[in-house]
Amino acid sequence: MTEAIEVTTFRLNGQSCQEFVAANADIDAWLKRQPGFRSRRIAERDDGSIVDVLVWATEEDGRNAASGIMSEMGHSPVHAMIDQRSVDWTVAPVRHSIG
Repeated sequence: MTEAIEVTTFRLNGQSCQEFVAANADIDAWLKRQPGFRSRRIAERDDGSIVDVLVWATEEDGRNAASGIMSEMGHSPVHAMIDQRSVDWTVAPVRHSIG
């Protein structure tokens, strides 16, 4: 199996990126406990959209975490901050990497 990258892009419901990042404390703690979790980066594009990038040990690890986050972390305030209609999500295996 190979490392995988999860990329989610979306718009917020009127909050700032800084507010969104602060609200992610519980999600970050949850992610750190997930099998295969390697790292997370949250970025903001010039148009205000958010890019959330996670690196997983395997594609399966990323998909398993994604399927569990809503059931296990459905109470997190971050979900209400996201314009759900704008969400684009994917997990893809890494085919090339340099360090």
